[in-house]
Amino acid sequence: MSINCIIVDDDEFAIAHLRVFINQIPFLNLLTSYQSPSAALTAMETHDIQLIFMDIDMPEMSGMEFARMLQATHGTAAPRIIFISGYERYALEGYKVNALDYLLKPVTYEDFLKSAYKAKTHFDEKEKQAPHAEHYVINEFIFLKVEYEMVRIYLKDILYVEGLKDYVKIFLVGNSGYIKALTTMKGLEEKLPTNGFIRVHRSFIVAVDKIDSITKNTIKIGKIMIPVTEQFKDEFRKFAHQWL
Repeated sequence: MSINCIIVDDDEFAIAHLRVFINQIPFLNLLTSYQSPSAALTAMETHDIQLIFMDIDMPEMSGMEFARMLQATHGTAAPRIIFISGYERYALEGYKVNALDYLLKPVTYEDFLKSAYKAKTHFDEKEKQAPHAEHYVINEFIFLKVEYEMVRIYLKDILYVEGLKDYVKIFLVGNSGYIKALTTMKGLEEKLPTNGFIRVHRSFIVAVDKIDSITKNTIKIGKIMIPVTEQFKDEFRKFAHQWL
């Protein structure tokens, strides 16, 4: 499939640099480029944009501010973002706004190509999963059985999930308690989008955009410390290596 993309960077030389890379990759279709984030936001109304190569440090509006605004206005229909910056410190913050990848300047063609193929894999998988209504994923929420009814739970509200045999506890933003749903951890894991949630323990799934800090063997969400067990360490290392 062809991926419609744009570049947003206030540096025209950086735009020219990325344009050369994009033109060498057959499955990337560069629609245009913008030196202003606000102009890019306006373009969302008339262009079918799937992927944005976004600089972070811009005077009018930062790439992070742009991403948060995009999430607020477009939700799960928002284009995916690959951030580009000269600073590593933004990496974890980028993951919290659901960025697809993070490239450090000066960007090499090898690193850019890896990110491009990561985007291709993401959109290929999304295309395959689209027809499968049996997953009960409707845009930005899922349905789960709670007592005697099916309850809608918004993915953006999930902090983490704790599994207890034949049911799970779902801890939500702004909720001092939890929702107890009749499903297994495996069943729930299959319903949750893999780009937004990661299983780190036989009994725990966490929302990656709610992670406040991580160490070698633990994740912290608010005041809760969640262990990362040996069974899931390889997947967790991939996550940590990519964003830290």
